[in-house]
Amino acid sequence: MIESERLFYIRRQQTHLRSETVQNIQNANNAGKKDMSKIGTRIFIPSSFTGGSRYMMQNYLDAMSLCKWFGYPDFFITITCNPNWPEVQRFLKDTTIRPEDRPDILCRIFKIKLDSITKDLKEGKLLGRVNSVVYTVEFQKRRLPHAHICVFMHSDNKILSVDQLYPIISAEIPDIAKDPELYKLLADYMIHGFLVYRRRDSSLSVVKSRVNVDNRYVVPYSKVLLKRYQAHINVEWCNQVGYIKYLFKYINKGPDRTTLRVVESGNQDEQEPVVDEIEKYYDCRYISACESAWRIFSYDIHYRYPAVIRLPFHLPGQQNVVYGADDDIDEVLNKPSVASTMFLSWMKCNERLPEARKLTYVEFPSKFVFKLSTRSWDIRKRHPSIGRIHSVFPSAGEAYYLRILLNKVKGPKSFEDIRTVNGTLYPTFRDACYALGLLDDDNEYIEAIKEANVYGSATYLRTLFGTMLMSGSLSRPDFVWEKIWTYLSDDILYRQEKHLNVDDLHYSDEEIKNLALLEIEKFLLRNNSSLRNYSNMPYPDDESISSSNNRLINEELSYYQNTMKDELNNMLVLLTDEQRNVFYQIMESVRTNKGGVFFLYGYGGTGKTFLWKTLSAAIRSKSEIVLNVASSGIASLLLSGGRIAHSRFSIPLNLNEDSLCRMKPGSELACLLKKHNLLYGMRLQ
Repeated sequence: MIESERLFYIRRQQTHLRSETVQNIQNANNAGKKDMSKIGTRIFIPSSFTGGSRYMMQNYLDAMSLCKWFGYPDFFITITCNPNWPEVQRFLKDTTIRPEDRPDILCRIFKIKLDSITKDLKEGKLLGRVNSVVYTVEFQKRRLPHAHICVFMHSDNKILSVDQLYPIISAEIPDIAKDPELYKLLADYMIHGFLVYRRRDSSLSVVKSRVNVDNRYVVPYSKVLLKRYQAHINVEWCNQVGYIKYLFKYINKGPDRTTLRVVESGNQDEQEPVVDEIEKYYDCRYISACESAWRIFSYDIHYRYPAVIRLPFHLPGQQNVVYGADDDIDEVLNKPSVASTMFLSWMKCNERLPEARKLTYVEFPSKFVFKLSTRSWDIRKRHPSIGRIHSVFPSAGEAYYLRILLNKVKGPKSFEDIRTVNGTLYPTFRDACYALGLLDDDNEYIEAIKEANVYGSATYLRTLFGTMLMSGSLSRPDFVWEKIWTYLSDDILYRQEKHLNVDDLHYSDEEIKNLALLEIEKFLLRNNSSLRNYSNMPYPDDESISSSNNRLINEELSYYQNTMKDELNNMLVLLTDEQRNVFYQIMESVRTNKGGVFFLYGYGGTGKTFLWKTLSAAIRSKSEIVLNVASSGIASLLLSGGRIAHSRFSIPLNLNEDSLCRMKPGSELACLLKKHNLLYGMRLQ
């Protein structure tokens, strides 16, 4: 019975997911762009889907917001479902069915117990006064459900000494004469062997699986919780944020995996298939019987108290608009959600209520509640909540600086009030951040460039500046550029004279700046970035880059043909018969443009790298492109012009179910891959 319910649940989830993403597909199909069929359609799993990576990430950020308000968690509790609970046995007493064959009963009772322990912690104050409770339910393969609970105690009930801890948590076997019930429960559930906490040699022991064990094998537990819930309940005292991360460890944990697709080359009219994350999710996913029953009953796998309100914000006139393909544009723009967003209503509330002006935007949900029916903020009367502003990357520009100000500015009535500091209205949110002292002045980076100028060349300084840009550590990159551009362009005239074979060139400062920016742009492009990603940085004009339409291609074509021919002739005479046979097979495939995949294998020292260098010299001596890639930086150093695969193909370093190579159709990197004649992949053993 449960198997059919599980299959029904999966189909129901698929229908639910598609209903949320079908509008995106319709918009893509109705876009009317000719190149849309070549790009394909991508279907995302929304953050509202329980168990997805975006769902886990949003809940993780919410839990970290609780840490911001209440500090580190104080207790970490793990409770596991017990198939021998009296309630379970009472349901199955007249049948021959085992508890594990009725996951529906196990999940219902476990949920009741979980709600009860949460209520006891919050209202019953079993461990003391509680500020916050967060838990996540997990379902290991062919295992019973269990929950990890983080408890944030009130400041009056914080554990400050060992004497306060021992009455709450014990790791010793009790005296059977004084507490026989606790003794039996301990023997049944709490013998595993965690070597923490105080364990005295009390000469007491318990027989577990015909083995006599003492205090060294006792898991830390709470006497009150163990007696009340009669299950494996591990209670640990903690004071680290790492326990919050443990609740969401599966957003980073998972097996190595890859998606491979082989297609015929030369067919430019072939339509790219739909990238359907939903299908991939279910093709690769295992759902246990208990997890299926849990989802059928619509139980949450994540719980937190108090509630965390996710606060959206936007720049002036940049409200988010959701609409369908057939919606009238005037009706869309006249929707109340556009004219009165949660963010704009906050500023209107500041105009209306004086007490609202004492709070920042992130503090607002603790005293006020947003009424969706009236789209306004009202005074909160019950159910405490905290706020969390959506995260923004520094590359977002003004939105990033606006978010910084929203954590500091209290009671603004307009966007101008947010940009006003000590009575002065600043033109941008970034300038307001500087006026409040919320951003560094970047003088340390300017001094670092000047210090490096003493011993480093201008090429090195440009590389250093480009590295600073990519690290995101510069608050005002344009300000730093204006201060140090003379150091970064010190060799520009010399390079141009050598390149053009002309003596005594005379360039204006703007022309020198432009050429220096071009060199910095080349460095950024080699590292999958660009000056265009930094809105305040100047960009080289079209005239300076007209001679090199695609910098990546020109970089690969910059090898001198005569040098490559001499290197090839020297290497050919040193090849063995076996190496020469492999060389001519690969070169014939390149010459006839037939394509192919060749796997070169051999022990260390047999000349694999030498053969690869010979092939590279042969291709480059004809002014053609060969791309040498490797799985590691050490291996890439063995190849001329070698790059690691992550760098060359824009592969993310941390892979997850959302990972994809960031190569856009028509980009310089895409054109390079189309133009290359030979691609090497080297793996370091």
